[in-house]
Amino acid sequence: MPTKIPLLATPIPAGFPSPAHDYMERALDLNELCVKNPTATFMVRVSGQSMEGAQISDGDVLVVDRSVPPADGKVVIAVVDDNFTVKRLRQKPDGMYLEAEHPDYPPQKVEEGAAFEVWGVVTYVIHAVK
Repeated sequence: MPTKIPLLATPIPAGFPSPAHDYMERALDLNELCVKNPTATFMVRVSGQSMEGAQISDGDVLVVDRSVPPADGKVVIAVVDDNFTVKRLRQKPDGMYLEAEHPDYPPQKVEEGAAFEVWGVVTYVIHAVK
C-alpha cells in the first residue's frame, strides 16, 4: 500500500524568506510523482562517482523507466559486454558514446558489434541532503 506524504500548498522559496501559508495542498504519493509507468519502472542503487556532475552520487537510488525512449543527452542505464553502467548517452557522427559526468572518466565509445543494450532512462535521482 503506497504511503502518502503531506505536500505544502505554497512553494518554499530558496532565496529570501517570505511568509508561508500554513495549510496542506494534498497528500503526495511518491510513487505517483516518480513512477509514471509502473510496469516499466525499476530502481537501482548507484556505486561510484562517475556521474557526480549530473548530481548522481555513490549510494543514490535511481528511478529508471524502460518505456522512455533513449535519446541523445539522456542519462541511461546500459549494459555493455555484460557490464551495467549509468552514463549520459551521446550520439556523435562517428558513433554512440556513453559519457561520464566526471573528468576522471573518459567517454566510452560503443564499438560496433559490442553487446550493448539500454535498459532504461533515468527519470529521478533519490538521495539524502548532505
